[in-house]
Amino acid sequence: MISFQVKAQRYGTAVGIRTGNNNYSRTFGISGQQRIFKHLTIEGILQSDFDRNTIAHLLLESHKPIISKRFNIYYGAGVSKGWEESFVKDKETNQILHTYGNSTTGIDIIGGVELTLANMVVSLDYKPNINLVGREEFFRGQVGISARMVLVKSKEQDKKRRKKARAKRKRDREPLGQKLKKTFNFNSK
Repeated sequence: MISFQVKAQRYGTAVGIRTGNNNYSRTFGISGQQRIFKHLTIEGILQSDFDRNTIAHLLLESHKPIISKRFNIYYGAGVSKGWEESFVKDKETNQILHTYGNSTTGIDIIGGVELTLANMVVSLDYKPNINLVGREEFFRGQVGISARMVLVKSKEQDKKRRKKARAKRKRDREPLGQKLKKTFNFNSK
């Protein structure tokens, strides 16, 4: 039997571009991911069609390796805020009313796959949005492709975290003389 440890990501911080497509618009934007725990990241996305739709998303994602630590599936959820167009069907006239600049708030769900190669992370995902306020449509789904450059590798991030923890333990360490006094109840008068 061979045992080995698999981490679900090869990066700590990655930033890049994202393109998305749904029934209403094609968007382009930026995406940034920060690993916060072993299999958990926060992703921020700002995307726009540079006309009527601009949305910011903040997502919490869990990563699981499929074949290796460089090829993962991920899923998560988060919130979105933006300005979007909306289409409403008037029941009396059967006309579709098109409104612009609606301030929207919603809940996002995301699921996808990602591959890390040579300091690049490429991902394909599906990100449905559930509208809470501002848009007539309750649900919009978006397929997205992201290409991000690794700024901080996971090894570097783990090394900094261990160094910081060591410094904290050293700073909080009680001197040997104080430990002996407490252990044997020496009182200095």
